[in-house]
Formats: sequence, structure tokens, C-alpha cells
Amino acid sequence: MKLVRLRAPGGLDRLDLVEEDPPQPGPGDVLVRIRACSLNMRDDFAVRGKTPLADRRVPLSDGAGDVIAVGSNVDALKPGDSVVSVFYPWWLDGEMTPATRRDIPGESFDGFASEYVCMPAQAFTKAPAGYTHVQAAALTCTGLTAWRGVVVCGKVKPGDTVLVLGTGSVSLFALQFAKAAGARVIATSSDEEKLERLSRLGADAVINYKAVPDWSRKVRELTDGRGVDHVIEVGGPATLAQSLAACRTGGHIALIGVLTGFAADVSIPAIFSNQIRISGISIGSRADQEDMIRAIEVNRIEPVIDRRFPLREIAAAFTHYAAGKHFGKVCLEV
Repeated sequence: MKLVRLRAPGGLDRLDLVEEDPPQPGPGDVLVRIRACSLNMRDDFAVRGKTPLADRRVPLSDGAGDVIAVGSNVDALKPGDSVVSVFYPWWLDGEMTPATRRDIPGESFDGFASEYVCMPAQAFTKAPAGYTHVQAAALTCTGLTAWRGVVVCGKVKPGDTVLVLGTGSVSLFALQFAKAAGARVIATSSDEEKLERLSRLGADAVINYKAVPDWSRKVRELTDGRGVDHVIEVGGPATLAQSLAACRTGGHIALIGVLTGFAADVSIPAIFSNQIRISGISIGSRADQEDMIRAIEVNRIEPVIDRRFPLREIAAAFTHYAAGKHFGKVCLEV
């Protein structure tokens, strides 16, 4: 089988396409023929050496494909099933604990940049019915993050107003999930073409944050001074203050991204005096993923796919991803 291994300390020139013997499933395992993977910011950090990895680690946390064989004691999946990976294989349900977040594919153990993988059955769920493998591979990290921010922690209901920042995949999924929940969505971007695409995807109002630097004031205008019920906050330090200003009294902020850095000066009184609820979001559980997939099937939601690359062009895929011009998921076909 073909797979990609990353030589320490990382770098796109250290991604090696190699051939090895396929693994075999043991008790409780499934052997999956991976057909597609998708790229995320954490994968980009990893392959560029910003996140230390073991030498010759197989990268990528998100993969989808077909079950080829199962070991003993596996009942939930069978050969022929179309499956998608789970980000935290040990976080099955409930709240996260240190024990359930201990292993991440592509970081603490080999990931999905490989034609075949063999993992415990709980590392996968069934993919949405009718989805292509590329579409399924888009769900694990960004889709589930958006689902947890909007539905699990946000509890968005019909009539709510949701603000999504930018056009990253988390924001695009959040827009789709919020619309499926009956919410009004305000979306931002600095690119007029992307703003048009956001509108076509379902955004009820859009704001060019370069043309309108004080975009939180514009959000207030669009909500008759009330503010939004929920913010999908992916920017971090450069956007958090305005996200707080855009949020209504008693509103909710799903704190997800660090696109502009890792540390921010925050007005503590702006949070407690307005009783803002802030949820830190780190993907979700296996049960969350199964709930999301049921909702996707009922509402016929399809992920936005930007571009596909063959596995052998993984370095080119990361170069395209890092350029930041994409709209939707950047994927690999394996």
C-alpha cells in the first residue's frame, strides 16, 4: 500500500510517499481502505513542524473510506460499510475528560494519509448515506466543531441570529447548521466574491469587514440594536473584542479558532456585565458525530469542497491550503 510519512522535524519537503505492507485487523479492529482525506489547520501546523511529531508519523486527522475487513467482537461495522473517522477515538459520549482526549490520529498515532488503516472500530462512524468519500472526509474536524458550537453548546433554535466569521470550513458548516435549525445568519468576509458565495449558501446578511472595520456596530444595526444570539468565533485575539460587542446580553460565543494568534486582551466586565456565555470548542465526541450525521441526512446538507488533490501531491495541497484563497475544504483522494 502507498502512504505518506513525515520525517522529523517536519516541512513539506519531508513528506515521503512510501510503500509498505497493509496492516491486518485484530480483535475489535476494522481495516479500512481510505479513499479521501481533508486538510485542517492543525494538520498544516503538524506537517510544517509547528507541532512536534514522532519521526515518520503518518499525518492527517480526517479520513473516509470503505471497511474491508473486521476483527472479532466488531458488531457495529461490517465489510462494505462507508465510514468516516472520529477525531477523538476514546471520547465516545458525554463531556470531554483528560482520558478521552489522549489520542489524536495524525499526531499521537498514525493518521489517514494512507491507502489502508487498521484501527479500533470506535475510531469510525458510518458516513452519511449518499455522501461521496470526499464529502465524508470533510466532516471529522471542521464539521463536528461547527456542530458542537451551533447545536450541542449553542443550542441554536428557530428565530435566533447567528454571526459567523470568515469563510473557513468551520464557519461554512456553522452557516449551514444554523440555517437548518431555523436561524438567521450574518456572515463576514473581506472578499466580495466570497461574500456573494456566502449569500448563495444561505447567509441572510453579509458584511465586508475590511470595508466596515467596525463590523460589530454593523451587526448591531442589522439586529435593531439587540445584538446576535450566537457568535462562531474563529478569529481569536483580533476579533474577540468585536465579537463580544456584537453579542446580545445573555448571548453565547463559541470560541473555536486562533487564526490571529493565541493570546488576547479581553474586557472581563464586557463578559460578566452582559452575562455572555463562552464555550470553548474542541471538536466533539463520537456520539456528537453520529447525531450530526443524522441531521445531515435529514436536512440534506452537503459540505463545500474547494479542491481535490491526489495523495502524491500532498505537499501541493498544503501549499494551496496555506495560501488562504480556498472556499471550502481542501481534500486528498487516496
